[in-house]
Amino acid sequence: MPPPVNSMDTSLLVSVMRRLALQAGDAIMAIRGADQFEAKAKQDGSPVTEADRAADAIIARGLRASFPQVPVITEEQSRSHAQQHSTFLIVDPLDGTREFINGRSDFTVNIAWVREGVPQRGVVYAPAQGRMFYTLADGTAAEEQAPFDLQKPGTPISPITPLPSSKARALR
Repeated sequence: MPPPVNSMDTSLLVSVMRRLALQAGDAIMAIRGADQFEAKAKQDGSPVTEADRAADAIIARGLRASFPQVPVITEEQSRSHAQQHSTFLIVDPLDGTREFINGRSDFTVNIAWVREGVPQRGVVYAPAQGRMFYTLADGTAAEEQAPFDLQKPGTPISPITPLPSSKARALR
């Protein structure tokens, strides 16, 4: 039986989010390396490419398989936007689509777990820059640099200690 939505094995969560971000990044970079790729406009006028869709499919499928009890809200699946949950996984599979289209390297894959409306764990991966930032299972954050192993994180560099709760609340 899966755990309740508000509880989470954070070690497993971080491992899955990290692996899915790397897989999505590989798909994005493969499409970027192609001679041509298609870009369209969404209903709101923002661009979407086959790289957005490919990365979204990888991440959404992986999150739903690993955490079936947790709702997944993703930028590329507009039907998920109407969901009303205080605890969920949220995905922007290719943040910076315009930069991607223009051949720049400042785009990211973003995945986060939000509990009771507050982000708890997350991954931000910049595949074109070979950099990944993520929350460790204990709540601290770290940066990891390429080369990456899908199954085993490298040695995180630059551990980041979270702000005390009182300071974090003051920043909101």
